[in-house]
Amino acid sequence: MQINVIGDQLSQEEINAYINYGRNKYSDRKISGMTVKTDGEFVDLKYEFADVPFERVRRITGYLVGTLDRFNNGKRAEESDRVKHSV
Repeated sequence: MQINVIGDQLSQEEINAYINYGRNKYSDRKISGMTVKTDGEFVDLKYEFADVPFERVRRITGYLVGTLDRFNNGKRAEESDRVKHSV
């Protein structure tokens, strides 16, 4: 994890406390980096998160699908014959 500290210097114990705070607050996401800006007694925390992979889902011939690998030949032909409209 990349940690940037801007402003006053912080102890490693305080940096670890901010890391643990972020991990508890965003327990469902993976933190890839953190920026800590200090201005006197004020601290601004900015967390950077790792990308979440996703699979594209679209409606084809009345079905919600991610890929066409489970379609039979008839459904594949139906998909290839569709008229694609531009926006």
